This record gives sequence, structure tokens and C-alpha cells, in this order.
Amino acid sequence: MNERLTAFGNQLIDSHIRLRELLSRLRDGTYTGMDLQVHCLTFCSVLERHHQAEDDGGFPVLRKHYPELAPVLDELRRDHRQIAGLLDRLKDLSTMDEVPRQDLDTLAALLETHLLYEEKKLVTALNSLTDDEDGKVSRAVRLDED
Repeated sequence: MNERLTAFGNQLIDSHIRLRELLSRLRDGTYTGMDLQVHCLTFCSVLERHHQAEDDGGFPVLRKHYPELAPVLDELRRDHRQIAGLLDRLKDLSTMDEVPRQDLDTLAALLETHLLYEEKKLVTALNSLTDDEDGKVSRAVRLDED
């Protein structure tokens, strides 16, 4: 059990790599097997679920065990709300044949900054957690597409 828990920070990084790959394919049009609208909506859904799991599960556990991270967690939650606004706009635009490049570039820049900050501030704490609190941390660091 302890070996599994020491990997939470690494799992978060793996999830972020997958998000970066999904966004990259959306930006450059190299997604396969689906049209733009489906890929766009899939990306938005995956990212929203990931952030919701962090806000509702993983962040409260970290706050409990590492109260000194409270300002970081508050900032990450604010980022999540800002990113959600961009995702809502992207979902509205996804009915178009082409999503405006500026919207994707804005999302990519904000998301990259957010992911790097989250990794820098949380990975060590996540890797040192010894309590998953009923799977909340596991759900927060996992990236599901289904």
C-alpha cells in the first residue's frame, strides 16, 4: 500500500502529460478517429473531471495534511475556475469547423502555467502522503477519458 501512495505525485505528472498531448493534438489537428467537435468536447470533459476531482477530493486531503499549502491550493482552485471559463467558450466554439487559434493558444498558455505550478508545488507532498482518504487522492491524480 505504501509503495502505491508514494507514486501519487508521479501519477499527477503522468496525467498532466496526457492532458498536454490531448491539447497539442487539438491545436495541431492531428487527432484521429474523431471530428473536431468530438475531440474538443472530449478534451474539455476530461480536463473538467480532473479539476473537479482535485477540488473536491485531492486538495482537501492535501490541505488537511499540509496546511501550509492552503494558499497554493486556493490559487490552483482560482486557476480551475478561469480555465473552466475558457473551456465553456471552447465548447461553444466546437460546433465550428475550426476552433479559433487564439482561443487554443490562450488555453494552452494558461494550462501549461497551471500544470507546471501544480507539479512544482504539489508533487513532493503527494508523494509523501500515507493516507488516500477513501480514494480521494487517487481520483484527483488519475486522468480518465471514459
